[in-house]
Amino acid sequence: MSTAKGGTGRRIVLWRHGQTSWNLERRFQGSTDIELTEAGIHQARRAARLLAALRPDAIVASDLKRTAATAAELAALTGLPVAHDAALRETYAGEWQGLTHEEIVARYGEQYAAWKRGEPVRRGGGELETEVADRAAPVILEHADKLPQDGTLVVVSHGGTIRTAIGRLLGLEPHHWEGLGGLSNCSWSVLGEGARGWRLLEHNAGSLPEPVLGDDT
Repeated sequence: MSTAKGGTGRRIVLWRHGQTSWNLERRFQGSTDIELTEAGIHQARRAARLLAALRPDAIVASDLKRTAATAAELAALTGLPVAHDAALRETYAGEWQGLTHEEIVARYGEQYAAWKRGEPVRRGGGELETEVADRAAPVILEHADKLPQDGTLVVVSHGGTIRTAIGRLLGLEPHHWEGLGGLSNCSWSVLGEGARGWRLLEHNAGSLPEPVLGDDT
């Protein structure tokens, strides 16, 4: 894992996309390309106003529709371009994708339980969480390394990808990543750069607590 340069005060804001219809249905999205609902668009606009006040220096986003549309709201306010990268997509979960939470528990109960215990599981035959971190964390660090001193990067991604990336950037062992709770739609977490590397400054921030609807529940 790359290590941050100490003392420059850079920040990484990891922002989850707005609400989708599959979130409401508790249907596992994974890498399926689902658009925002009208409510999700309004969530993105509200959150973008708050994040714009942080005066970000750069925006990078997953290339899926729900993240691209969320990032576009912040770009419209800041005038910043959005760099899209497929490495920031949500976990590919094979046969789980498109199934509701209840269907997953009924068909893949032991696999689901093992995942929640923190064991390495290819959900639905898809990616391991460590493989998601392997692709996402280097992209985040690559963009963070381009920031000016005290600069801020906004990463627009997905709940599961953000959680695994935070775990990797903090140097946590993978079986501890589940200890990081999920993000509500359009909420974010903030990492700050310290002398020993990245530190978690805020988690699931942005509004009064709301239910976490999505793949990372």
